[in-house]
Amino acid sequence: MKAKILIAEDDPNIRLGLMTTLESEGHDVTAAGDGAQALKLYPQGKYDLVILDIMMPKMSGYDVCREIRAKDARVPVLFLSAKGEEIDKVVGLKLGADDYMTKPFGVHELIARVEALLRRARLDSATVDAAADLPAVFKLGDALVDRKKFTVTLGKNEESLTAREMKLAEIFAAHPGEVLARDALLNAVWGVEYYGTTRTLDQHVAQLRKKVERKPDEPVAIITVHGVGYRYEP
Repeated sequence: MKAKILIAEDDPNIRLGLMTTLESEGHDVTAAGDGAQALKLYPQGKYDLVILDIMMPKMSGYDVCREIRAKDARVPVLFLSAKGEEIDKVVGLKLGADDYMTKPFGVHELIARVEALLRRARLDSATVDAAADLPAVFKLGDALVDRKKFTVTLGKNEESLTAREMKLAEIFAAHPGEVLARDALLNAVWGVEYYGTTRTLDQHVAQLRKKVERKPDEPVAIITVHGVGYRYEP
């Protein structure tokens, strides 16, 4: 699917290479030669992804990301840097970046990471839209989920749901039959600034299964898709 992408990279050769690669994939690309220009361009277009070099004249990628996140918590941000130290990755992720690539990188890796970020963002957006259309009480397998009371009822048993369990329940109910990747679910439930592992997600899904499945160890509603994520079967 075509996306609008903003690139900020001061090296003209790398900038041209990024533009050529992403445009060949069908994306609409706008490029800036420094951070200040990128920040000026950002409000002029509704971008689906922002790619920022970290070390740039006038304004660093860190500063641009900080300014963007102050106004927009949802647009995916990918950092590029010649630095490979772990501290730089941590700083970038804490500022709200979604991914980090160290130069030099291959074309195929760039395309794969861009597509992964766009898929996550689309799921997040679709989840918000679809969940908004769910009724106050909806079915999840054989259970009934009450969005106002934050409870789930299975047979005669009623239990409370945590905020994240409710969010997971809404996502599954809004996307029946779809395979939802672990990274996409983490992004949708924990947010773009979450810096953790998929183990956290798996633990929450296990807890939700205990409340909505008649046999949690043999789930029939929330199915594990090995190596990918989960699928909800109504």
